[in-house]
Amino acid sequence: MTIITVNTPTGRLGLEQRRTLAETLTDAVLVPEVGRFAPAARVGFQVHFVEREPHMMAIGGRLSADAGQGPDVMVIDVAVMDGDWRREVRAEVVERVLAAMAEACGLSKPSPAWWVNFRVIDEGSWGSSGGVLSVLSLLDSGVFTEEKIKAIRMAVGA
Repeated sequence: MTIITVNTPTGRLGLEQRRTLAETLTDAVLVPEVGRFAPAARVGFQVHFVEREPHMMAIGGRLSADAGQGPDVMVIDVAVMDGDWRREVRAEVVERVLAAMAEACGLSKPSPAWWVNFRVIDEGSWGSSGGVLSVLSLLDSGVFTEEKIKAIRMAVGA
């Protein structure tokens, strides 16, 4: 399970941009997580778009509403189950997320006011369907590469 939350000023993203990002942000995390493009794994991903009024955001101690045409602010939070999240894998996800955001917004590069938070939820700390979920129960789903399965087992101590 992965949850990606995109926080933006109200009206920053249009419907078509959100449709594009629903897919591209999912794949930006999915590919490094499972080790390949696996459409069947998409069901375990959610993308949430949260809009905030300018008077509900601040940069540098000033409300965005008071800053006039301030920076293009966004915060993208990526929450993932424990697994193979070595530093280089996390960096790949962050770069892929920022690239997907820039492309959907028609920009050649991400704004410096876009931030990505990458959070790993510890094994045993994710729940759904009335119980606790484990990445280990997903390893036999057929979406993970053998290399990723081995790396995940090592990472979570199984």
